[in-house]
Amino acid sequence: MIDAIVYAAPFLVQGFLVTLYVSLVVVVVSLALGLVLGIGLVYGPWPVRWAVRIMSDTIRGIPVLVLIFFVYYGLPALHINLPALTAAIIALVLFKVAQVVENVRGAVRSIPRGQDEAAKAIGLTFVDRLRYVILPQAVRRFLPPWINGVTDAVKGSALISLLGVTDLMHAINQVIGRTYEALPLYVFGALIYFVVNYSLSLASRRLEAHFSYVRE
Repeated sequence: MIDAIVYAAPFLVQGFLVTLYVSLVVVVVSLALGLVLGIGLVYGPWPVRWAVRIMSDTIRGIPVLVLIFFVYYGLPALHINLPALTAAIIALVLFKVAQVVENVRGAVRSIPRGQDEAAKAIGLTFVDRLRYVILPQAVRRFLPPWINGVTDAVKGSALISLLGVTDLMHAINQVIGRTYEALPLYVFGALIYFVVNYSLSLASRRLEAHFSYVRE
């Protein structure tokens, strides 16, 4: 068991770095796009609201694996050929954006309407109302589901191995094909995912405690 893990270490490190890269890109890009689209869903004109709503509901209703396969295998029918890593990132970003949009919508809608009306009454612009009144209060409500989404993004990144991308899961399968030591390597891989996601959970609790303390 130990010999298999020692042999696998260089491959697992390389695969783990790919997993971290994919997860980081998905989380950052989906957060940026999701915030913009989520605000558009709440405050935008009706064509924007309808477009964002249809996009969000449609994508959230599709299994992420199907979405990955559609981007990688389906888009070539439209003469759009993407490398496996790029296709996987795009699919995961689309899936997470749809979730972040709903997180933003729920957090913003939970703020009493009187807060926005009071900000209007003192002459704040729309951007200032968002910056100083709405979003600071919405952060506490946004963080818990978003952190759960971050851990889901890390776990979901394992699906990219099905496209042949050498992430942590694909590296484990490659080593198993050489050593035939499936159980210890899968257990070790599971421990890596657990450590990463448990660390994220601890960080989320600290963030929630910080914002709760600041806003009380």
